[in-house]
Amino acid sequence: MDLGLRGSRALITGGSRGIGFAVAEALAAEGAAVGLIARDADGLAAASRRLLDRGPVTVATAAADVTDTPALQQAVDAIAAELGGLDHLVANAGGTIGTGNLNSAGPDEFTATFALNAGHAAELIRSGLPHLRAAGGGAVVIISSITGMRPAPRTAYAAAKAAEIHLAATAAQELAPDGIRVNAVSPGSIMFQGGGWEAFRQQHPGDFAAFEATQFPFGRLGTTEEVADVVAFLLSARASWISGANIPVDGAQIYPSARRFD
Repeated sequence: MDLGLRGSRALITGGSRGIGFAVAEALAAEGAAVGLIARDADGLAAASRRLLDRGPVTVATAAADVTDTPALQQAVDAIAAELGGLDHLVANAGGTIGTGNLNSAGPDEFTATFALNAGHAAELIRSGLPHLRAAGGGAVVIISSITGMRPAPRTAYAAAKAAEIHLAATAAQELAPDGIRVNAVSPGSIMFQGGGWEAFRQQHPGDFAAFEATQFPFGRLGTTEEVADVVAFLLSARASWISGANIPVDGAQIYPSARRFD
């Protein structure tokens, strides 16, 4: 299906690896120009080369810590300038600072986790808003998690991801007069090279095997491509009447985590 994304311009945070890179690949395959933001300049250069190796595509990159608001603003503006504007934003960067659980967290780790997830998503939208308005509207996708829907270990991460889901619903109403749609996508447990679940499988093989065998009706974890396809659809005009929604991409996963509270 042609999603009508050819010629559009999309910015993705955390775009050098994992789900973020898969989204960049999916959008580039549809003919969109992509801008990637991540902390690691070498990782961004490698991601750019991988995209360019797949065929004709316009790629812009900017290294920035998404929790540094002035740096994020500068990166958004730089990518918008290089791409000639922005039509789409994908707030993908996220994670947990420290253990994520209140019993074992250090000072400010909860706040830092919130800033990395929901905080950066809000600042990305705020920074990108002038560019979306200049384009006559656009679409935003926030990558949340099913942990934001069903409580599970890493309390700080769960709360931050729940906030992202509500941010998408609320921002969708606020920005609708500008012709801007905002949605959340909540992946289940996604396996990819270098990702958290690969590390967990290596460190706790027994716990991981039990998790995979009991919590996934299809008998496996999800892939980054399965998430990216949903994101690409939501950014496209094919999803023109979807805004303020949260779309789980979890293969009917039962419990959201193999981790345990401390």
